[in-house]
Amino acid sequence: MSTTQIPGLLRPVVALNVWTFFMEIWMYKVRIPVFTKLNFPNTITKPELDRMTPANVRWKADNYNHLMEQPTQFYAIALALAVAGDDDPVNLFLAWSYVAVRITHSLVHCTTNHVMTRFSTFVFSSGILMALTARAALLVF
Repeated sequence: MSTTQIPGLLRPVVALNVWTFFMEIWMYKVRIPVFTKLNFPNTITKPELDRMTPANVRWKADNYNHLMEQPTQFYAIALALAVAGDDDPVNLFLAWSYVAVRITHSLVHCTTNHVMTRFSTFVFSSGILMALTARAALLVF
């Protein structure tokens, strides 16, 4: 299959997956040094470990977890549109916009963690995903 036959909607799906792996690597890069210095029992609970971990280190893990939540809806909708063959410019724009806003959300979360900025980017990404979902619903129903 040539790249011209590959649905364009698969590109933002793969891009967000690549970003998720980037975040996983960043998370390990900051967590492993901290965890190797901490002396904690194997029976420690997550809340106990969180109290021992600096906030700026926790943010990377929290964000990685967030990338396992709402983006799963994006993957499903983008793949549904790709399978249905609806690779139109509006859907491509929405999909790439979603990816860009989620990357922005990650960067805010993992650097400054300014809560209102982070919340605003989340709400914006949700709006984009709702629009993409509505377009998919109109197509399949």
